[in-house]
Amino acid sequence: MSPCPHLHTVLFDLDGTLADTAPDLAWALNTLRQEQGLPPLPFAAIRPVVSHGANALLQTGFGLTPEEPGHTALRQRYLALYRDNICRKTRLFPGMAALLDFIEGHGKNWGVVTNKPAFLTQPLLAALGLTARAACIISGDSLPQRKPHPAPLLAGCAQAGSTPCQCLYVGDARRDIQAGRAAGMATAVALFGYLDPADAPADWGADVLADSAAALKSYLAGGQ
Repeated sequence: MSPCPHLHTVLFDLDGTLADTAPDLAWALNTLRQEQGLPPLPFAAIRPVVSHGANALLQTGFGLTPEEPGHTALRQRYLALYRDNICRKTRLFPGMAALLDFIEGHGKNWGVVTNKPAFLTQPLLAALGLTARAACIISGDSLPQRKPHPAPLLAGCAQAGSTPCQCLYVGDARRDIQAGRAAGMATAVALFGYLDPADAPADWGADVLADSAAALKSYLAGGQ
């Protein structure tokens, strides 16, 4: 079966959607806590926060907001630890490699639009062997705006050679769906990503709720 004929490009969020980065992000946070004389946090307490970035992780790990003393130094050390260990255990989510093959095999393309800064996005995608395959890579500092603003998605869409109505944006956070809808794209929630138990993805207005990469593949194949 061919993918939905009107869709030409699938754009993915990175953390919690395309790749399971939580093990390495959690390792960096707990390593930093150890350096500060604190015990490790359980992985289950860290995983739901991962999609919300370094500041949210430091809030979880140390109870610090960006305005508080010591936050900047901890953030710099945290990002250095993560950068130097960016792909220890990070892998594509199950079924994602097959999904990318499926997209490419049907003459479509895919790209990444993430709020992760480029100095982390680029080496991670390179380590996963995906850089040359992506039709676009838009990082959190590629433009002045970040998600939930639609500008990064529109930039990725243009780089991929598609119009918004030809794009599907897949993400695991409410801001991903907000950005996709504002950009005029179809949207899908990656339910296998880093959702918090308090999240209500059914209320986000997405076109698809996908519990696996295989479910996304089924949707693209017209088998939803």
